[in-house]
Amino acid sequence: MPGNHPALRSELKQFIVRRLRLEQVDAASIADDAPLVGGGLDLDSIDLLELVVGLEREYGIKIADVAEGRRALASVESLVEYVAARRSEAGRPEA
Repeated sequence: MPGNHPALRSELKQFIVRRLRLEQVDAASIADDAPLVGGGLDLDSIDLLELVVGLEREYGIKIADVAEGRRALASVESLVEYVAARRSEAGRPEA
């Protein structure tokens, strides 16, 4: 796991489940490296939009463009690294 961040990883898995109302999904069961789109969660573009809005509202993180969004939301691991990097840039402590 590149940067590790176990607390942030767990937090973001909970965020995905809560934000997308995936009551039937145990957050801990979401694989870190599984694709969010076309993977076990089978998210679509509307789900990704909801995550982008949630990242902005709950974390104060704005995804600038589609390419950045694709990289950030490729998997839980990529989302963890993205959020950790953005927090670091903003001078906020990483989880």
